[in-house]
Amino acid sequence: MTQLQLTGPVALGGIGAGLIGSLTGLGGGFILVPLLTLGFGFDIRYAVGASLIAVIATSSGSAAAYVRQGFPNIRIGMLLEIGTTIGALLGAFLAPLLPGSSIGILFGLVLLHSAYHAIRAREDRVVQGGSDRFARYFQLDGSYPAKDGPVTYRVYHVARGLILMLIAGILSALLGIGSGIVKVLALDRVMGLPFKVSTTTSNFMIGVTAAASAGVYFSRGYIDPGLAMPVTLGVLAGAFVGGRILPGARTPRLRTLFASVLVAVAGYMIYNGATGRL
Repeated sequence: MTQLQLTGPVALGGIGAGLIGSLTGLGGGFILVPLLTLGFGFDIRYAVGASLIAVIATSSGSAAAYVRQGFPNIRIGMLLEIGTTIGALLGAFLAPLLPGSSIGILFGLVLLHSAYHAIRAREDRVVQGGSDRFARYFQLDGSYPAKDGPVTYRVYHVARGLILMLIAGILSALLGIGSGIVKVLALDRVMGLPFKVSTTTSNFMIGVTAAASAGVYFSRGYIDPGLAMPVTLGVLAGAFVGGRILPGARTPRLRTLFASVLVAVAGYMIYNGATGRL
């Protein structure tokens, strides 16, 4: 098939990726990269380039709706973007030095690790005690809307979260996943944010992280407009639908969706990376 003939199927795949990405806070890149490389046969670096552009679109599409609804913690997002942006620039310069098969295997291992933590946490945790001194200094504690009124929460381990965001930025540039996988885990499991706050704050952040590394990919010729356009349009449509669904979705179902998709994609990527098909 020619690239023109692939436009429709690629756009449909983008819709699914945008929908799942907006609900889980992962940005859709974790589906787009294996879809474009294994499903449609594109080189992984061009797939990563298109995914980064689509991730920016996801952040713009779904995060705008979530901000109006009051879910993301904007202060946390702006603070942690310092780490992810630095990491994204480092990862973008490392990407050409690694073979595609190694990147694919790393991608799969990251997904399996994320799925393991998602399965362990079936409900939002209630952490006892006060928030740490960085959270108090930057006034990071917040609240989010619920059926019975606003729910308040405290923020923990800000310094540890910032280090994880540096790693998230590197993975974003190497894998084209918008670093949402590590961000959601850091916000949810390390910093103690409720799952819906974690996913929506991640969606708010991933566009900035992806933009930092997308510029480097563009300068090296790894962003093909003919591929990036249908992917981005599809992801925008899916993210818009996801933004309408998430407020009424149940947290255990979101975690199950999160973990199930990650395990399936991880196995596929590790197998194809190990057999040299990437």
